[in-house]
Amino acid sequence: MVSTGTPTYDQIRLFLAVVETGSFASAGRKLNRAVSVVSYGIANMEAQLGLQLFEREGTRRPRLTDAGQAILAEALTIAQGMDGLRATAKGLLDGLEAQVSLAVDVMLPSDRLGEVLRGFNTAFPTVSLRLHVEALGAVTALVLDEQADIAISGPLVTGFDGLERVSAGSVPLIPVAAPDHPLARLADPGSGAAREHIQLVLTDRSPLTAGQDFAVRSPRTWRLADLGAKHALLREGVGWGNMPLPMVEGDLMTGALVRLHLPDDPGGLYRFHAIHRRSAPPGPAACWLRDRFVETGKAHPHPDLPDA
Repeated sequence: MVSTGTPTYDQIRLFLAVVETGSFASAGRKLNRAVSVVSYGIANMEAQLGLQLFEREGTRRPRLTDAGQAILAEALTIAQGMDGLRATAKGLLDGLEAQVSLAVDVMLPSDRLGEVLRGFNTAFPTVSLRLHVEALGAVTALVLDEQADIAISGPLVTGFDGLERVSAGSVPLIPVAAPDHPLARLADPGSGAAREHIQLVLTDRSPLTAGQDFAVRSPRTWRLADLGAKHALLREGVGWGNMPLPMVEGDLMTGALVRLHLPDDPGGLYRFHAIHRRSAPPGPAACWLRDRFVETGKAHPHPDLPDA
């Protein structure tokens, strides 16, 4: 069995510079090295691996051999890993978090969440993200229990001590049902009509708001801990309920759901707040996330709607 040596990182850098620039001389200029140093480093790397990486005979420019082409992919991976290692170390020395734990309310529109997290990945490529999606008081509970550094919570955080909060926009909630639901077939539902039908209600997985009901109009309720399940049941005609407008806009356009015009429940705004523990101020990456959620919230105002 033939054994191979281990090239140094400096040899790998020389190899990649030759590939990138197309010549030993250009690689030397790029790295501020003499041509002889570049040539010697490549020769040593070939000796370590027992492979010829470049064709040098009969060509003015070194050309990768088949073996060199195969080694190139691995060399790029090593170089990218080293770049990431250095960036992570620099970030930690500068006070940047290694990881941010973010909790968001399930009502937060997915396109808004995606926009912010896409920007976060670009701005902080070395910071890992842990994302929790919860409903109602469970979002606040993750922050209070120190499982999340920051959160985008619904309008349920005002009564809890030890939290800093800032407004982060809102989303319209509207009452909807399937087109064959009895409420949808009423041209003018009177006051109290909704009380005669099952209302699908999002329930809290935390004890913070145990026993509290929010926007519940009917004594007949089905309680679900998952917004996606609520959406599916509404489409199936099982009850009526309030949903965030962005989540059901497509259904309203296709007719899979219809908006209900209920005197007792016209819908309204579900307001968001960015929160964190007062005793644990967020670091640079978490602050960036908080500020971006606040900015995107301002970009989608709904001034004419009351609170839900």
